[in-house]
Amino acid sequence: MIINQSILIMMILMILIFILNMLSKKSFKDREKTSPFECGFDPKNLARLPFSLQFFLIAIIFIIFDVELTLLLPIILITKFSNTMNMMMSMFSFILILILGLLHEKNQGSLNWAF
Repeated sequence: MIINQSILIMMILMILIFILNMLSKKSFKDREKTSPFECGFDPKNLARLPFSLQFFLIAIIFIIFDVELTLLLPIILITKFSNTMNMMMSMFSFILILILGLLHEKNQGSLNWAF
């Protein structure tokens, strides 16, 4: 009984909030209100300019090496508890994969900045 009343009150409040939201909105659209603001001047360029693909590739390389650091730092703490030879081989293979990836990016030309 109490649950039904609370559900009814919540439904009434939800409908009331929806109706008040619709009534409170301004219905007219003005050119000044919908245009981007640039200190009172008309915008000179389009707001959505395409960005450089090289910027995107450099950002991806940065993210890869950032993740690499988060994977390498805990290995330093694990070295106390694990076999030294296994740890050295796993660190060597991990760093070798990263270096090979970096060389691949260099050969592809992703690291060359064109001005």
